[in-house]
This record gives sequence, structure tokens and C-alpha cells, in this order.
Amino acid sequence: MSKTSIAPSAPSLTAQLAALLARPVGGAARARARLHLADWLGCAVLGAASPAGAAMAAALAGASPGPCRALGRGDFTLDAALRFNAALGNVLEMDDVHRSSILHPGPVVVPTALALAQQRGARLGELLDAIVRGYEATIRIGRAVGLSHYRYWHNTASCGGFGAAAAAGSLYSLDRARMTDALGNAGSRSGGLWQMRHEDVMTKQWHTADAAASGAAAALLASCGVTGPAFILEGPQGLFAAMSDDADPALVTRPEVDWLIFDTSFKPWPACRHAHPAIDALLGLMAQEEIAGPAVVRVTVDTYEDALRFCDRPAPATPAQARFSIQHALAAVLRHGAPRLEHYAEAALDDPALAARRATIGLRADPAISACFPQAYGARVELLLDDGRTLRHEVRDTLGDPARPLAPAQVHDKATTLMAAAGIASAGAQRLLDIVFTLPDDADPAPFWAALP
Repeated sequence: MSKTSIAPSAPSLTAQLAALLARPVGGAARARARLHLADWLGCAVLGAASPAGAAMAAALAGASPGPCRALGRGDFTLDAALRFNAALGNVLEMDDVHRSSILHPGPVVVPTALALAQQRGARLGELLDAIVRGYEATIRIGRAVGLSHYRYWHNTASCGGFGAAAAAGSLYSLDRARMTDALGNAGSRSGGLWQMRHEDVMTKQWHTADAAASGAAAALLASCGVTGPAFILEGPQGLFAAMSDDADPALVTRPEVDWLIFDTSFKPWPACRHAHPAIDALLGLMAQEEIAGPAVVRVTVDTYEDALRFCDRPAPATPAQARFSIQHALAAVLRHGAPRLEHYAEAALDDPALAARRATIGLRADPAISACFPQAYGARVELLLDDGRTLRHEVRDTLGDPARPLAPAQVHDKATTLMAAAGIASAGAQRLLDIVFTLPDDADPAPFWAALP
């Protein structure tokens, strides 16, 4: 039997996934969801203040007032606020990431849960449960579609709609049959081609917005009795057959010790995750050897093939391109130290010293490191120094991964830093995050809604 064939009378993968999603969410998972909510808020608030955020806000001009907050723009209908908020979380490439599924759950799942919870008057605990379930669906399907899918498809978009449907379905209290319908219809709309990354465009924001809105609509329709294709994943004309050459359906339902939100990484640096292993390897080497940037004559990076496919960009012309440039990332680290937002601004691109340094950085695909991807995102950095010495350092796990986690205080600090960069006063940011981390699960979330910018 091929990987994408259907066993007669076997429950569909979406039905089995719906059963997994129906289990209770415990206190530890809710606490973890608070961290991802805070992380998304920091990313999205700054995203709203960006040129991409301003462009997406133009679509709110004709939207009607409603019960749902569009960050920094006021209250609108669910669909308008959801689409706007879901476009914001990935603008600056600081959104959370799951490695083996090669996607970013937060930008799609969190704004979906946020909008539905506000519209329906849900308690904070219900919002957190929806986030946990949304991450679960997104990750399980994302890890099953295979590397061949990632070659052409933006996994956050193609698999994120399932997570949005799961999050919304949780808040609609869908039973397993209706959740199966929601997942099936969300999957029937999967898409999101990577061509947009070759051009300086804002399509990536549209991808997350559309995935969130499509998944939320699928859950709403399921709550009204609209049925969906149960075998949308493994069917002969389903997602796996149409969009992958190496799908592994068993990964959709593989037993896990806990909710997969715990396997999701936080990103400390304002760059594509594929650049982070090289950044961490260089930072580790500089810390060990106390190397000064000017002493480095040449840098050689060995990493996995997809890191080069996405981030081999020796002469970035825009801040967006710089965030997808390992050369720029390492040049900035050698000049300034640990990455900061301003290292990816227009002024940094115009710095002749950074341009000269980028030209000294070479990238190579390493077969052994590539073989570990996407379970591990690794890199090895080699420095040739002006005294003739050659130094090397390799990382397998990147800062923010489960093996090298950010502490809750670091996630908190990241969120406040991003909000400050967006112009949010320290007191306002602190009040919002205090509520996120301390409001009881069963409390009226009115203080949370009131604190949203």
C-alpha cells in the first residue's frame, strides 16, 4: 500500500487528528500558550507599525466596526480584524518556529484564537486551549508533508489553515465529527507558493492572513453543519498526493508525550530562522575565543542546503532581503555583536564596512548537516584570522530550540523590546504582559482586551 492510499473502513487522518485535539489541555500547556501569546503580541505590535502593517491597514478603511481588536487600529468585525492581525506576526522574522514541520504556528494560530475568543466572549483559559490545539494541528500536518513540499510550498500557509480551523473549532466547541469537517474544508484550500520570496513583496503577510481567515471560516461553516472531505490529507486527490513526493501520513497521528506546542522554538534574532544556526555558531566562537571582528580575514559557513536556498544573499538591497541573508547577519555580528533590530535597517545596508565584510563570507552546503535537517538546524563556522590561525565552531541546536530554550523572562524581554520599538510606552507594554502571565484561566478577560493596543 502506498503512503497516500486509503485503507478501507479506516478512520481518516483528520478524524484521528480531531480525536487527538479533543483531549483536555492541562495547566502546563496553558502556561506555555501564554508564552507564545506574549511572543506573538510583541512581533505583531511591531509588525503593525511597519510599512507592511500600514499597507495591510488600508484594507480596514472600508471595514465595519465590530467587537474584535485590530492591533493599533481600533475595533472591527471578526474577519477584518483577524486578517489584519494575522498579517503582522511574521513581518520582522521574529515569529516562533517548529523545526521538523518547517513552519511558524504563531502568526496564523494566535490571531485566529484571539479574534474568535473576543467575538465569543471566551474566558482566557478557552483562548489558551484554542492556541494549544491550533499549534497541534498545524505541526502534525506540517511535519507529515515532507521536504519535497517545502521546496515549493510555504508550509506556514499550506498547513496553517488546519491550525486556524482547530483553534476556531475549539472556541466553537465543535465535536469530533464537526472538527473533522472543519479540518477537511480548511485543507481543501491549502496553498501558498514560495515564488514570493524571490521578489521584494508583502505576499508572505497575505499568506498568513489568508490561512487564518480560511481556517476560521471552515470552523464556522462546520458549526453550521457544512460538511468537509474527511480524507483531504491521504486521499487520491488530497494534499499529500497533490503537494508532496515524500509525505509520511503516520506523522499526523504519531503518539507524543505532550502537546507539540512544547516542541516549538522561540526566535531571539530578527532574521530568518535559517540564518540563526550560523549566527549562533559565530557568537559561540567569538565568546569562546574573545575574537575582535577586525581580526577576521575570512568566514566560511557550512550548513544545510535549505539555509543556502533561502539565505544565500551576499548583497541584500532592502531590510527584508537582509533578514534573509546569512552574509549580512554574520557581517553585522562581527561588527556589532548579538543581532539587534537596527542591524537590519536601511542605515545598516548603507554601511560600507558591512558591505565589505559580507564579501568575505562564503557559504557551503554540508551533506552531514543537511542530512539532519529539518530535525536539527545546524551550522559550522570557520574563521581565518589575520595571525594565520583557523578557528571552528559548530552548533546543532539553535538558541530558542527546546534543547537550548529561552527562559520565560527572555521571552518577556523580547516582547517588551519589540513593543518599545513600535512606540508602545513601557508601562503599557508591562501592563499587557502582566495580564497575559497572571490573569487566572477562568477570569473575565476584559482587562486583557482593554490592554491591547
